[in-house]
Amino acid sequence: MNYKMMGRLNAMIFGALCGFMLPSFILCLCDKDGQAALAFGISIALTGVLALILAILCRGASVKFYAREGLICVGICWLGMSLLGALPFRLSGCFDSYIDALFEIASGFSTTGASVLSDVECLPRGILFWRSFSHWVGGMGVLIFLLAIVPISGKNQGFTLHLMRAESPGPDVGKLVPKMRSTAAILYICYLVLTVLNVVFLLIGGMSFFEALCTAFGTAGTGGFGLKNDSIGGYSPYIQVVTTVFMLLFGVNFSCYFLIAFGKFRAVLKDEELRAYGIIVLGSTLAIALRNLFGAGAVYGTFGESLRHAAFQVGSIMTTTGFSTADFDLWPTFSKAILALLMLIGASAGSTGGGFKVSRFLLILKGARRNLSRVLHPDRVKSIRLCGKPVDEKVLSNTNGYLAAYLAILIVSFLIVSFDRAVSDMTTSMTACIACFNNIGPGFSGVGPTRNFGDFSVVSKLVLIFDMLAGRLEIFPMLVLLSPAAWRRA
Repeated sequence: MNYKMMGRLNAMIFGALCGFMLPSFILCLCDKDGQAALAFGISIALTGVLALILAILCRGASVKFYAREGLICVGICWLGMSLLGALPFRLSGCFDSYIDALFEIASGFSTTGASVLSDVECLPRGILFWRSFSHWVGGMGVLIFLLAIVPISGKNQGFTLHLMRAESPGPDVGKLVPKMRSTAAILYICYLVLTVLNVVFLLIGGMSFFEALCTAFGTAGTGGFGLKNDSIGGYSPYIQVVTTVFMLLFGVNFSCYFLIAFGKFRAVLKDEELRAYGIIVLGSTLAIALRNLFGAGAVYGTFGESLRHAAFQVGSIMTTTGFSTADFDLWPTFSKAILALLMLIGASAGSTGGGFKVSRFLLILKGARRNLSRVLHPDRVKSIRLCGKPVDEKVLSNTNGYLAAYLAILIVSFLIVSFDRAVSDMTTSMTACIACFNNIGPGFSGVGPTRNFGDFSVVSKLVLIFDMLAGRLEIFPMLVLLSPAAWRRA
Protein backbone atom coordinates (compact mmCIF):
# COMPACT_ATOMS: atom_id res chain seq x y z
CA MET A 1 0.00 0.00 0.00
CA ASN A 2 1.51 3.30 -1.09
CA TYR A 3 0.58 5.38 1.96
CA LYS A 4 3.09 8.12 1.18
CA MET A 5 1.64 8.82 -2.24
CA MET A 6 -1.87 8.88 -0.80
CA GLY A 7 -0.67 11.32 1.84
CA ARG A 8 0.96 13.47 -0.84
CA LEU A 9 -2.27 13.57 -2.82
CA ASN A 10 -4.25 14.50 0.27
CA ALA A 11 -1.79 17.30 0.93
CA MET A 12 -2.46 18.61 -2.58
CA ILE A 13 -6.21 18.30 -2.11
CA PHE A 14 -6.14 20.18 1.19
CA GLY A 15 -3.93 22.84 -0.36
CA ALA A 16 -6.44 23.22 -3.19
CA LEU A 17 -9.23 23.37 -0.60
CA CYS A 18 -7.53 26.40 0.98
CA GLY A 19 -7.61 28.08 -2.42
CA PHE A 20 -11.26 27.15 -2.91
CA MET A 21 -12.21 28.79 0.41
CA LEU A 22 -10.26 31.97 -0.34
CA PRO A 23 -12.95 33.71 -2.51
CA SER A 24 -15.53 33.25 0.27
CA PHE A 25 -13.05 34.71 2.79
CA ILE A 26 -12.45 37.73 0.54
CA LEU A 27 -16.20 38.19 0.02
CA CYS A 28 -16.73 38.19 3.80
CA LEU A 29 -14.04 40.86 4.18
CA CYS A 30 -15.66 42.98 1.46
CA ASP A 31 -19.04 42.65 3.21
CA LYS A 32 -17.36 43.52 6.56
CA ASP A 33 -18.75 40.30 8.04
CA GLY A 34 -16.16 39.78 10.76
CA GLN A 35 -17.51 36.54 12.22
CA ALA A 36 -17.78 34.74 8.87
CA ALA A 37 -14.39 36.11 7.76
CA LEU A 38 -12.80 34.83 10.97
CA ALA A 39 -14.44 31.41 10.42
CA PHE A 40 -12.97 31.15 6.94
CA GLY A 41 -9.60 32.48 8.11
CA ILE A 42 -9.32 29.85 10.85
CA SER A 43 -10.50 27.10 8.48
CA ILE A 44 -7.96 28.08 5.80
CA ALA A 45 -5.17 28.21 8.38
CA LEU A 46 -6.00 24.79 9.89
CA THR A 47 -6.39 23.19 6.46
CA GLY A 48 -3.14 24.76 5.26
CA VAL A 49 -1.20 23.53 8.31
CA LEU A 50 -2.55 19.99 7.80
CA ALA A 51 -1.60 20.12 4.10
CA LEU A 52 1.92 21.30 5.00
CA ILE A 53 2.42 18.55 7.58
CA LEU A 54 1.30 15.87 5.13
CA ALA A 55 3.52 17.30 2.38
CA ILE A 56 6.57 17.20 4.67
CA LEU A 57 5.87 13.69 5.93
CA CYS A 58 5.23 12.32 2.44
CA ARG A 59 8.19 13.78 0.55
CA GLY A 60 9.79 11.50 -2.01
CA ALA A 61 6.69 9.36 -2.42
CA SER A 62 6.77 6.79 -5.21
CA VAL A 63 4.12 7.13 -7.92
CA LYS A 64 3.66 3.35 -8.00
CA PHE A 65 -0.09 3.17 -7.69
CA TYR A 66 -2.76 0.52 -8.23
CA ALA A 67 -6.54 0.38 -8.35
CA ARG A 68 -6.83 -0.32 -4.62
CA GLU A 69 -4.81 2.77 -3.72
CA GLY A 70 -6.88 4.80 -6.20
CA LEU A 71 -10.17 3.80 -4.57
CA ILE A 72 -8.91 4.34 -1.03
CA CYS A 73 -7.26 7.65 -1.88
CA VAL A 74 -10.39 9.06 -3.51
CA GLY A 75 -12.55 8.00 -0.57
CA ILE A 76 -10.18 9.54 1.99
CA CYS A 77 -9.81 12.76 -0.04
CA TRP A 78 -13.55 13.32 -0.21
CA LEU A 79 -14.03 12.53 3.47
CA GLY A 80 -11.20 14.88 4.40
CA MET A 81 -12.58 17.64 2.17
CA SER A 82 -15.98 17.31 3.81
CA LEU A 83 -14.63 17.31 7.36
CA LEU A 84 -12.50 20.41 6.73
CA GLY A 85 -14.96 22.14 4.42
CA ALA A 86 -17.61 22.04 7.16
CA LEU A 87 -15.49 24.18 9.51
CA PRO A 88 -16.55 27.61 8.11
CA PHE A 89 -20.21 26.67 8.46
CA ARG A 90 -19.84 25.71 12.12
CA LEU A 91 -17.33 28.38 13.18
CA SER A 92 -19.46 31.14 11.66
CA GLY A 93 -22.36 30.13 13.89
CA CYS A 94 -24.69 29.59 10.93
CA PHE A 95 -25.20 25.95 11.89
CA ASP A 96 -26.19 24.66 15.31
CA SER A 97 -23.91 21.62 15.28
CA TYR A 98 -20.89 20.27 13.46
CA ILE A 99 -22.96 17.31 12.15
CA ASP A 100 -25.36 19.76 10.51
CA ALA A 101 -22.43 21.63 8.99
CA LEU A 102 -20.91 18.34 7.79
CA PHE A 103 -24.24 17.30 6.26
CA GLU A 104 -24.48 20.61 4.39
CA ILE A 105 -20.96 20.56 2.97
CA ALA A 106 -21.11 16.84 2.09
CA SER A 107 -24.34 17.66 0.29
CA GLY A 108 -22.48 20.48 -1.47
CA PHE A 109 -19.37 18.57 -2.55
CA SER A 110 -21.41 15.51 -3.58
CA THR A 111 -23.70 17.85 -5.59
CA THR A 112 -26.75 16.57 -3.72
CA GLY A 113 -28.32 19.83 -2.60
CA ALA A 114 -30.13 18.36 0.42
CA SER A 115 -30.13 20.91 3.22
CA VAL A 116 -30.76 21.13 6.95
CA LEU A 117 -31.63 24.84 6.66
CA SER A 118 -35.16 26.24 6.65
CA ASP A 119 -34.11 29.82 5.84
CA VAL A 120 -31.15 30.30 3.52
CA GLU A 121 -31.87 33.96 2.82
CA CYS A 122 -30.60 34.97 6.26
CA LEU A 123 -27.10 33.56 5.61
CA PRO A 124 -24.12 35.86 4.89
CA ARG A 125 -23.06 36.08 1.24
CA GLY A 126 -19.72 34.42 2.01
CA ILE A 127 -21.48 31.35 3.41
CA LEU A 128 -23.94 31.28 0.50
CA PHE A 129 -21.06 31.48 -1.95
CA TRP A 130 -19.21 28.60 -0.24
CA ARG A 131 -22.37 26.44 -0.35
CA SER A 132 -22.82 27.03 -4.08
CA PHE A 133 -19.13 26.90 -4.98
CA SER A 134 -18.84 23.50 -3.28
CA HIS A 135 -21.19 22.20 -5.99
CA TRP A 136 -18.90 23.44 -8.74
CA VAL A 137 -15.84 21.94 -7.03
CA GLY A 138 -17.52 18.57 -6.56
CA GLY A 139 -19.30 18.49 -9.91
CA MET A 140 -16.36 17.51 -12.07
CA GLY A 141 -14.21 16.18 -9.23
CA VAL A 142 -11.35 17.73 -7.32
CA LEU A 143 -8.88 14.98 -8.21
CA ILE A 144 -9.66 15.45 -11.89
CA PHE A 145 -8.97 19.14 -11.27
CA LEU A 146 -5.54 18.25 -9.91
CA LEU A 147 -4.86 15.90 -12.82
CA ALA A 148 -5.71 18.74 -15.20
CA ILE A 149 -3.34 21.34 -13.70
CA VAL A 150 -0.64 19.53 -11.70
CA PRO A 151 1.99 17.23 -13.30
CA ILE A 152 1.88 14.60 -10.56
CA SER A 153 1.97 11.44 -12.63
CA GLY A 154 5.31 11.52 -14.36
CA LYS A 155 5.46 8.68 -16.89
CA ASN A 156 3.07 6.45 -14.94
CA GLN A 157 -0.20 6.85 -16.84
CA GLY A 158 -1.80 4.01 -14.89
CA PHE A 159 -1.53 6.19 -11.80
CA THR A 160 -3.79 8.90 -13.23
CA LEU A 161 -6.18 6.38 -14.76
CA HIS A 162 -6.82 4.70 -11.39
CA LEU A 163 -7.64 8.08 -9.81
CA MET A 164 -9.89 9.17 -12.65
CA ARG A 165 -11.77 5.88 -12.73
CA ALA A 166 -12.35 6.06 -8.97
CA GLU A 167 -13.79 9.60 -9.10
CA SER A 168 -15.56 9.78 -12.47
CA PRO A 169 -19.20 8.70 -12.88
CA GLY A 170 -20.13 5.87 -15.22
CA PRO A 171 -19.73 2.15 -15.87
CA ASP A 172 -16.50 2.63 -17.82
CA VAL A 173 -13.98 5.48 -17.90
CA GLY A 174 -11.50 5.91 -20.71
CA LYS A 175 -9.34 8.50 -22.41
CA LEU A 176 -10.52 11.17 -24.85
CA VAL A 177 -6.90 11.66 -25.95
CA PRO A 178 -3.78 9.52 -25.32
CA LYS A 179 -2.73 11.33 -22.13
CA MET A 180 -4.98 11.26 -19.06
CA ARG A 181 -3.81 14.70 -17.97
CA SER A 182 -4.92 16.12 -21.33
CA THR A 183 -8.25 14.30 -20.99
CA ALA A 184 -8.80 15.85 -17.56
CA ALA A 185 -7.90 19.29 -18.93
CA ILE A 186 -10.36 18.91 -21.82
CA LEU A 187 -13.14 17.93 -19.41
CA TYR A 188 -12.49 20.95 -17.23
CA ILE A 189 -12.36 23.30 -20.23
CA CYS A 190 -15.80 22.05 -21.31
CA TYR A 191 -17.02 22.46 -17.74
CA LEU A 192 -15.69 26.00 -17.47
CA VAL A 193 -17.01 27.12 -20.87
CA LEU A 194 -20.52 25.85 -20.14
CA THR A 195 -20.45 27.51 -16.71
CA VAL A 196 -19.41 30.87 -18.19
CA LEU A 197 -22.14 30.63 -20.84
CA ASN A 198 -24.67 29.87 -18.11
CA VAL A 199 -23.58 32.95 -16.14
CA VAL A 200 -23.87 35.15 -19.24
CA PHE A 201 -27.42 33.99 -20.05
CA LEU A 202 -28.49 34.50 -16.41
CA LEU A 203 -27.04 38.02 -16.41
CA ILE A 204 -29.04 38.78 -19.57
CA GLY A 205 -32.15 37.74 -17.62
CA GLY A 206 -31.53 40.41 -15.00
CA MET A 207 -29.78 38.43 -12.26
CA SER A 208 -27.07 40.15 -10.27
CA PHE A 209 -23.54 38.83 -10.85
CA PHE A 210 -23.49 37.17 -7.42
CA GLU A 211 -26.83 35.44 -8.02
CA ALA A 212 -25.87 34.39 -11.55
CA LEU A 213 -22.54 32.97 -10.39
CA CYS A 214 -24.03 30.99 -7.49
CA THR A 215 -26.92 29.72 -9.59
CA ALA A 216 -24.53 28.67 -12.37
CA PHE A 217 -22.35 26.84 -9.82
CA GLY A 218 -25.40 24.87 -8.65
CA THR A 219 -26.50 24.16 -12.22
CA ALA A 220 -23.04 23.18 -13.50
CA GLY A 221 -22.40 20.83 -10.61
CA THR A 222 -26.02 19.61 -10.79
CA GLY A 223 -26.19 20.43 -7.09
CA GLY A 224 -29.20 22.62 -6.43
CA PHE A 225 -28.36 24.84 -3.46
CA GLY A 226 -30.42 27.96 -4.07
CA LEU A 227 -30.07 31.50 -2.78
CA LYS A 228 -33.80 31.82 -2.12
CA ASN A 229 -36.09 29.82 0.11
CA ASP A 230 -38.28 29.04 -2.92
CA SER A 231 -35.24 27.90 -4.95
CA ILE A 232 -35.79 29.14 -8.54
CA GLY A 233 -39.57 29.60 -8.17
CA GLY A 234 -39.38 33.36 -7.59
CA TYR A 235 -37.36 34.11 -10.71
CA SER A 236 -38.74 35.00 -14.14
CA PRO A 237 -39.84 32.37 -16.70
CA TYR A 238 -36.74 33.31 -18.75
CA ILE A 239 -34.41 32.42 -15.85
CA GLN A 240 -36.29 29.17 -15.32
CA VAL A 241 -36.02 28.22 -19.00
CA VAL A 242 -32.30 29.05 -19.11
CA THR A 243 -31.72 26.97 -15.98
CA THR A 244 -33.70 24.08 -17.49
CA VAL A 245 -31.60 24.10 -20.66
CA PHE A 246 -28.28 24.21 -18.82
CA MET A 247 -29.30 21.53 -16.32
CA LEU A 248 -29.99 19.22 -19.25
CA LEU A 249 -26.71 20.21 -20.94
CA PHE A 250 -24.71 19.36 -17.83
CA GLY A 251 -26.50 16.00 -17.69
CA VAL A 252 -24.97 15.00 -21.05
CA ASN A 253 -21.78 12.94 -21.27
CA PHE A 254 -18.97 15.50 -21.66
CA SER A 255 -17.29 13.35 -24.31
CA CYS A 256 -20.12 14.46 -26.63
CA TYR A 257 -18.93 18.07 -26.30
CA PHE A 258 -15.40 16.94 -27.11
CA LEU A 259 -16.68 15.26 -30.28
CA ILE A 260 -18.73 18.32 -31.24
CA ALA A 261 -15.69 20.58 -30.79
CA PHE A 262 -13.81 18.48 -33.37
CA GLY A 263 -16.74 18.33 -35.78
CA LYS A 264 -17.61 14.66 -35.20
CA PHE A 265 -21.37 15.25 -35.28
CA ARG A 266 -22.22 11.81 -36.66
CA ALA A 267 -20.55 10.14 -33.69
CA VAL A 268 -22.66 12.28 -31.34
CA LEU A 269 -25.88 11.46 -33.18
CA LYS A 270 -25.03 7.74 -32.98
CA ASP A 271 -24.53 7.94 -29.22
CA GLU A 272 -27.12 5.50 -27.89
CA GLU A 273 -27.02 6.88 -24.35
CA LEU A 274 -27.60 10.44 -25.58
CA ARG A 275 -30.59 9.34 -27.64
CA ALA A 276 -32.08 7.47 -24.69
CA TYR A 277 -31.44 10.47 -22.42
CA GLY A 278 -33.27 12.77 -24.86
CA ILE A 279 -36.19 10.39 -25.33
CA ILE A 280 -36.67 9.95 -21.59
CA VAL A 281 -36.54 13.70 -20.96
CA LEU A 282 -38.96 14.57 -23.79
CA GLY A 283 -41.39 11.74 -23.02
CA SER A 284 -41.45 12.45 -19.28
CA THR A 285 -41.87 16.19 -19.80
CA LEU A 286 -44.79 15.78 -22.18
CA ALA A 287 -46.52 13.18 -19.99
CA ILE A 288 -46.24 15.31 -16.84
CA ALA A 289 -47.26 18.51 -18.66
CA LEU A 290 -50.43 16.89 -20.01
CA ARG A 291 -51.32 15.24 -16.70
CA ASN A 292 -50.82 18.49 -14.77
CA LEU A 293 -53.06 20.29 -17.28
CA PHE A 294 -55.94 17.85 -17.67
CA GLY A 295 -57.95 15.52 -15.47
CA ALA A 296 -58.72 15.48 -11.76
CA GLY A 297 -56.22 17.44 -9.73
CA ALA A 298 -55.03 19.58 -12.66
CA VAL A 299 -52.45 22.10 -11.45
CA TYR A 300 -51.99 24.63 -14.27
CA GLY A 301 -54.34 26.58 -16.50
CA THR A 302 -52.28 26.82 -19.70
CA PHE A 303 -50.18 24.32 -21.62
CA GLY A 304 -47.22 26.72 -21.76
CA GLU A 305 -47.07 27.10 -17.98
CA SER A 306 -47.55 23.38 -17.41
CA LEU A 307 -44.84 22.55 -19.96
CA ARG A 308 -42.35 25.00 -18.42
CA HIS A 309 -42.71 23.60 -14.90
CA ALA A 310 -42.75 20.00 -16.13
CA ALA A 311 -39.58 20.50 -18.20
CA PHE A 312 -37.84 22.20 -15.29
CA GLN A 313 -38.63 19.46 -12.78
CA VAL A 314 -37.84 16.65 -15.21
CA GLY A 315 -34.50 18.29 -15.98
CA SER A 316 -33.82 18.98 -12.32
CA ILE A 317 -34.68 15.47 -11.10
CA MET A 318 -33.13 13.47 -13.94
CA THR A 319 -29.88 15.42 -13.86
CA THR A 320 -30.07 15.22 -10.03
CA THR A 321 -29.74 19.00 -9.72
CA GLY A 322 -32.55 19.48 -7.22
CA PHE A 323 -33.68 23.02 -8.06
CA SER A 324 -37.44 23.57 -8.04
CA THR A 325 -39.91 26.07 -9.45
CA ALA A 326 -42.96 24.51 -7.81
CA ASP A 327 -43.93 22.18 -4.98
CA PHE A 328 -44.08 19.01 -7.07
CA ASP A 329 -45.12 17.11 -3.94
CA LEU A 330 -48.60 18.56 -4.61
CA TRP A 331 -48.72 17.29 -8.21
CA PRO A 332 -50.95 14.36 -9.23
CA THR A 333 -49.73 10.88 -8.33
CA PHE A 334 -48.95 10.01 -11.96
CA SER A 335 -46.62 13.01 -12.29
CA LYS A 336 -44.88 12.19 -9.00
CA ALA A 337 -44.49 8.56 -10.08
CA ILE A 338 -42.62 9.64 -13.21
CA LEU A 339 -40.34 11.92 -11.15
CA ALA A 340 -39.67 9.03 -8.73
CA LEU A 341 -38.59 6.81 -11.64
CA LEU A 342 -36.34 9.57 -12.98
CA MET A 343 -34.70 9.77 -9.53
CA LEU A 344 -33.57 6.19 -9.98
CA ILE A 345 -32.38 6.51 -13.60
CA GLY A 346 -30.27 9.66 -13.22
CA ALA A 347 -28.18 11.45 -15.84
CA SER A 348 -25.63 10.28 -18.42
CA ALA A 349 -22.32 8.69 -17.54
CA GLY A 350 -19.44 11.14 -17.82
CA SER A 351 -21.66 14.09 -16.85
CA THR A 352 -21.84 15.99 -13.58
CA GLY A 353 -25.19 14.37 -12.80
CA GLY A 354 -25.74 11.56 -10.32
CA GLY A 355 -28.06 8.57 -10.15
CA PHE A 356 -27.75 5.08 -11.59
CA LYS A 357 -26.88 6.53 -15.05
CA VAL A 358 -28.67 6.05 -18.35
CA SER A 359 -25.86 3.89 -19.77
CA ARG A 360 -26.14 1.41 -16.89
CA PHE A 361 -29.90 1.37 -17.32
CA LEU A 362 -29.41 0.49 -21.00
CA LEU A 363 -26.86 -2.22 -20.19
CA ILE A 364 -29.21 -3.80 -17.64
CA LEU A 365 -32.06 -3.85 -20.19
CA LYS A 366 -29.81 -5.26 -22.93
CA GLY A 367 -28.48 -7.87 -20.51
CA ALA A 368 -32.02 -8.92 -19.57
CA ARG A 369 -32.95 -9.20 -23.26
CA ARG A 370 -29.85 -11.34 -23.96
CA ASN A 371 -30.67 -13.62 -21.03
CA LEU A 372 -34.20 -14.07 -22.38
CA SER A 373 -32.74 -14.87 -25.81
CA ARG A 374 -30.46 -17.48 -24.25
CA VAL A 375 -33.45 -19.16 -22.62
CA LEU A 376 -35.17 -19.41 -26.01
CA HIS A 377 -31.99 -20.18 -28.00
CA PRO A 378 -29.37 -21.73 -25.66
CA ASP A 379 -26.79 -22.28 -28.43
CA ARG A 380 -26.87 -18.74 -29.79
CA VAL A 381 -23.84 -16.56 -28.98
CA LYS A 382 -24.78 -12.91 -28.76
CA SER A 383 -22.74 -9.95 -27.53
CA ILE A 384 -24.18 -6.78 -26.09
CA ARG A 385 -23.44 -3.63 -28.07
CA LEU A 386 -23.67 -0.01 -27.01
CA CYS A 387 -23.22 2.81 -29.53
CA GLY A 388 -22.41 0.16 -32.13
CA LYS A 389 -19.47 -1.26 -30.16
CA PRO A 390 -19.39 -4.58 -28.27
CA VAL A 391 -19.40 -4.15 -24.52
CA ASP A 392 -16.70 -5.98 -22.59
CA GLU A 393 -18.08 -8.73 -20.36
CA LYS A 394 -16.08 -7.22 -17.49
CA VAL A 395 -18.07 -3.99 -17.84
CA LEU A 396 -21.31 -5.98 -17.76
CA SER A 397 -20.15 -7.86 -14.68
CA ASN A 398 -19.19 -4.58 -12.99
CA THR A 399 -22.60 -3.13 -13.86
CA ASN A 400 -24.38 -6.08 -12.24
CA GLY A 401 -22.13 -5.75 -9.21
CA TYR A 402 -22.88 -2.04 -9.02
CA LEU A 403 -26.62 -2.76 -9.15
CA ALA A 404 -26.31 -5.26 -6.29
CA ALA A 405 -24.34 -2.80 -4.15
CA TYR A 406 -26.73 0.02 -5.11
CA LEU A 407 -29.78 -1.92 -3.94
CA ALA A 408 -28.06 -3.21 -0.79
CA ILE A 409 -27.05 0.30 0.35
CA LEU A 410 -30.52 1.68 -0.37
CA ILE A 411 -32.20 -1.09 1.61
CA VAL A 412 -29.87 -0.82 4.62
CA SER A 413 -30.10 2.98 4.63
CA PHE A 414 -33.88 2.86 4.39
CA LEU A 415 -34.14 0.48 7.35
CA ILE A 416 -31.85 2.61 9.54
CA VAL A 417 -33.53 5.92 8.67
CA SER A 418 -36.95 4.33 9.27
CA PHE A 419 -36.03 4.04 12.97
CA ASP A 420 -35.78 7.83 13.18
CA ARG A 421 -38.59 9.33 15.25
CA ALA A 422 -38.51 12.44 13.07
CA VAL A 423 -39.60 10.38 10.05
CA SER A 424 -43.37 10.49 9.90
CA ASP A 425 -44.01 8.05 7.03
CA MET A 426 -42.39 5.48 4.77
CA THR A 427 -42.40 7.85 1.78
CA THR A 428 -40.21 10.29 3.69
CA SER A 429 -37.65 7.71 4.77
CA MET A 430 -37.47 5.99 1.38
CA THR A 431 -37.24 9.13 -0.75
CA ALA A 432 -34.76 10.71 1.69
CA CYS A 433 -32.41 7.77 1.06
CA ILE A 434 -33.04 7.78 -2.70
CA ALA A 435 -32.60 11.56 -2.92
CA CYS A 436 -29.31 11.51 -1.00
CA PHE A 437 -27.87 8.36 -2.55
CA ASN A 438 -28.67 9.56 -6.06
CA ASN A 439 -27.44 13.10 -5.22
CA ILE A 440 -30.82 14.66 -6.04
CA GLY A 441 -31.64 16.73 -2.94
CA PRO A 442 -35.41 16.93 -2.46
CA GLY A 443 -37.66 13.91 -2.19
CA PHE A 444 -41.33 13.63 -1.33
CA SER A 445 -43.50 14.18 1.75
CA GLY A 446 -41.32 15.20 4.73
CA VAL A 447 -38.29 15.90 2.47
CA GLY A 448 -40.20 17.53 -0.38
CA PRO A 449 -39.03 20.68 -2.19
CA THR A 450 -40.44 22.96 0.54
CA ARG A 451 -39.02 20.91 3.43
CA ASN A 452 -35.52 20.08 4.72
CA PHE A 453 -33.49 17.42 6.56
CA GLY A 454 -32.97 19.47 9.75
CA ASP A 455 -35.20 17.34 11.99
CA PHE A 456 -33.46 14.05 11.24
CA SER A 457 -31.43 12.44 14.04
CA VAL A 458 -27.63 12.42 14.13
CA VAL A 459 -27.57 8.74 13.14
CA SER A 460 -29.84 9.35 10.14
CA LYS A 461 -27.74 12.32 9.04
CA LEU A 462 -24.54 10.28 9.23
CA VAL A 463 -26.14 7.50 7.16
CA LEU A 464 -27.32 10.04 4.58
CA ILE A 465 -23.87 11.68 4.52
CA PHE A 466 -22.39 8.29 3.67
CA ASP A 467 -25.07 7.80 1.01
CA MET A 468 -24.33 11.19 -0.58
CA LEU A 469 -20.59 10.55 -0.80
CA ALA A 470 -21.06 6.94 -1.92
CA GLY A 471 -23.49 8.04 -4.62
CA ARG A 472 -21.14 10.73 -5.92
CA LEU A 473 -18.14 8.38 -5.96
CA GLU A 474 -19.96 5.46 -7.59
CA ILE A 475 -20.18 3.49 -4.31
CA PHE A 476 -16.96 1.47 -4.31
CA PRO A 477 -14.44 4.05 -2.99
CA MET A 478 -16.60 4.43 0.12
CA LEU A 479 -17.20 0.69 0.50
CA VAL A 480 -13.48 -0.03 0.16
CA LEU A 481 -12.79 2.25 3.13
CA LEU A 482 -15.00 -0.03 5.25
CA SER A 483 -13.32 -3.24 4.04
CA PRO A 484 -10.54 -4.57 6.33
CA ALA A 485 -9.10 -6.53 3.38
CA ALA A 486 -8.40 -3.31 1.49
CA TRP A 487 -6.01 -2.13 4.20
CA ARG A 488 -3.96 -5.31 4.39
CA ARG A 489 -0.58 -5.34 2.73
CA ALA A 490 -0.64 -7.16 -0.60
